[in-house]
Amino acid sequence: GSSSGSGRPFVNERDRAVVLAALESVDAVCLFDEDTPRELIAELLPDVLVKGSDWALDEVVGRAEVEAAGGRVELIPFLEGYSTTELLNRIRGESS
Repeated sequence: GSSSGSGRPFVNERDRAVVLAALESVDAVCLFDEDTPRELIAELLPDVLVKGSDWALDEVVGRAEVEAAGGRVELIPFLEGYSTTELLNRIRGESS
């Protein structure tokens, strides 16, 4: 978003995908060029669609498609100290 600041993304999309794909619990990673992943979600129809708890359920893109196919949407909390902004501040020696 507009509040992210300069120097973003800190880790590029391809490198983030490689890290995620290396996790044992991850079967595949898909990148998309559209503004939202609605088409990708509608094609894949995951059993569970997970978003951060900063989203409201009615704002989750692909929710209608996933739920119509019998899947569910889960909102998960953020963990303190794991945001890119906090990481950059620590690297720069700034407080958040």
